[in-house]
Amino acid sequence: MESWQLRFDTLEALRLSSKGRLSYCSRWQEDEAALEGCVAPVELSPYCGWVLDSLSGQLAQEIAPSGASTPKQSTPLPKRASAEIPPGSHRSSSPLSSAEPSETKENDHLSLLEINQEVIPSVLSSKVAKVEGCIRMYEELHRLKAKERLRQRQEEQEQMVRAAYAQASEQLKRFDELRELKRHQEFQELQEVMEKSSKEAQGQQEKLKEEHRHRAKILNLKLREAEQQRQRQEELERLRKEEGQERLRRLYSIQEELLQLNQQIDPNYRHKDLPRIDLSAYSNRGNQICGLVSGLIRTTSERGFPSQADVASTERALQEMRGLISSMQQEITAALEEKKRKDEEEKKQKQKELEKKEQMKSQTPAPAQQSGGKQQKEGLQVKTEESIMQWYQQLQNTAEQCVAAFSEIGNCKGNTEVRKIKTNLQKAATIPVSQISSISGSKLREVFDKINNLLSGKTVQTEGQAVSVTQHPQGLEFVCYKLAEKFVKHGEGEVSFHHDSAFPIAVVLSGIWELHPRVGDIFLAHLHKKCPYSVPFYPARKEGTSMEEYQRILGYEVHDSKVEEQDHFLKRMSGMIRLYAAIIQLRWPYGNKQGAHPHGLSYGWRWLAQMLNLEPLADVTAMLLLDFLEVCGNALMKQYGIQFWKTMFFIQKSYIPRIEAVTSSGQMGCLSRLKNFMQKCLQAEEIPLPKGILTPSFWRT
Repeated sequence: MESWQLRFDTLEALRLSSKGRLSYCSRWQEDEAALEGCVAPVELSPYCGWVLDSLSGQLAQEIAPSGASTPKQSTPLPKRASAEIPPGSHRSSSPLSSAEPSETKENDHLSLLEINQEVIPSVLSSKVAKVEGCIRMYEELHRLKAKERLRQRQEEQEQMVRAAYAQASEQLKRFDELRELKRHQEFQELQEVMEKSSKEAQGQQEKLKEEHRHRAKILNLKLREAEQQRQRQEELERLRKEEGQERLRRLYSIQEELLQLNQQIDPNYRHKDLPRIDLSAYSNRGNQICGLVSGLIRTTSERGFPSQADVASTERALQEMRGLISSMQQEITAALEEKKRKDEEEKKQKQKELEKKEQMKSQTPAPAQQSGGKQQKEGLQVKTEESIMQWYQQLQNTAEQCVAAFSEIGNCKGNTEVRKIKTNLQKAATIPVSQISSISGSKLREVFDKINNLLSGKTVQTEGQAVSVTQHPQGLEFVCYKLAEKFVKHGEGEVSFHHDSAFPIAVVLSGIWELHPRVGDIFLAHLHKKCPYSVPFYPARKEGTSMEEYQRILGYEVHDSKVEEQDHFLKRMSGMIRLYAAIIQLRWPYGNKQGAHPHGLSYGWRWLAQMLNLEPLADVTAMLLLDFLEVCGNALMKQYGIQFWKTMFFIQKSYIPRIEAVTSSGQMGCLSRLKNFMQKCLQAEEIPLPKGILTPSFWRT
């Protein structure tokens, strides 16, 4: 057992040795270097002698203790045995090289053992031979087993690879077939779905077409019926409107005739031959009839067109007025006959008295009686009413006081700081006015806010400069004056060329006027000075006034003794009157609607009444009336109703002939336009809205 244990220990030691740890190439047959080593002749290692000496010493030690069991002792290996090794055996390389193949090394060991057996057969014992044989058998057995396992493993791997390849090929084929089948099925299903959808869509489309045709047919029938109904209603409405307009014209003609008949009854009338006759009863009744008819027309105008009963009532009133006039004339005729009879009696008595005076050389007929009443002079005023002139003078005084209030800023030639403040304030006041336009309501509101903030004492930005009226004690008065002056210049220039621009300018000025009344008063003062016809006022030439100065007072521009042309003068006056007419009817939409308009339609009505009370001027009067009525005629019509239409009749019947009387043949342009405007308005019984008026939708832009 000890010997076998020793063998296995030896084998384990060999396995753990450096040679046993060498790696062997499994493909040594393909390695040319390995093959070359196998083919080369066997060479002994230079350490063979040392190995034999060691083995001999070890064997001797083992045999010595066990001499009783071993009958024969082997002779120790002599040390010179190594010297007997042929010299050629030292040509081999170092035994430590790991490049030699394992089999070659094993062959070397085998060859070495064979040589040793041949050289020293007597030294090696049978036990050594047995161990050596076991080693050889162990190595050969392991080599064969490894080779067999390697071969089996290679075959298994090849079989597995072939099986895996075959299986993968089959799976790939099945996968391709399944994918092709699935694709074909999906294509078939998609095609079927598309065909089905197409059929359904086609059927639905046909159904929708049929429903559409049916609905279109029904709709056409309804539209045709609605159109016929609308035409019938329009025809009925047209007939009703024509009848109503005809009745309204009839009412107006009856009213006009009543007014003319009523003018024949004067309550203060005293006939020159009938001093005792009193016609006040007839006058009172005539006024009552006119009032009833006027009230009836006003009521019918508010609710639409008059009815036949209204026309019948006015006709009865007309018949009553005619009967009243007839009764009055009969009474006057009877009184005249009575007076004639009395006159004849007086004449006879006087004749008798004259016959008694035979001594008189001449006879003097009785003087004719003077009429007790004063004849009314038929004519218009030459001067404006005193109350209006007082108002005009108050406004001029206000403007003069304003100029005096900012005298320091106005005369700041030497003070650079004040002059800079003056320039900035003037820009802040005038630039926003120049930016007023009818582009959008938001832009107009921005301009209004700039002007309002400046007048309220807030700081505003003008050309990159921060400006406020609080920078100077007289800043507010200066800004009010320059702002009002700029508004008048804007009307004089911009409005005279673009009539539509009067409305955005007027609505901003109206809002500023409502919040800052001083600006409005100074504006009126500037307007009256530039255009005295806006009072209305026809300035008279005073003694000592030069012609140039008088022309400036009339509103003409005079430069270097040269007066502007009449067309340019009329255009400027037209622009300022249009701006004034727009102001009196517009209010700032975002202001306080509870208060009254600072300069509303009552001032426009007063202007129109005063203008018609003045003797007309050639060219100027016709132009002013036309511009004024075009701009605010619609607003006056809505405000004053029948009174406005009476004024329109008066202009057409009485005032236009007076304008014609003072107008030459070369100045008929404005008069012709006024005539056409009056004729269209009276025929249509409506004053059209002015062009460019600001609608509610404008303020949403």
